Amino acid sequence: MPIVIHRPSPTGARRVTFCGRIAGLAWDDHDAVEFLRQAGLPDAEQLLDRNGWRGGRAHQYAAA
Repeated sequence: MPIVIHRPSPTGARRVTFCGRIAGLAWDDHDAVEFLRQAGLPDAEQLLDRNGWRGGRAHQYAAA
């Protein structure tokens, strides 16, 4: 399942998508992990350290 955590928006949130569908806006890693869990991925916290981050540094949510 392609998971992408997109670059920070002007407000600081990152869009999270699964297979091209928007799961929601993450304001921090906790939000991103919750979206992954809702998608049925039990190892959600470990998935955040993979290469799904786009734009900016991983784990950072500062406004673009």
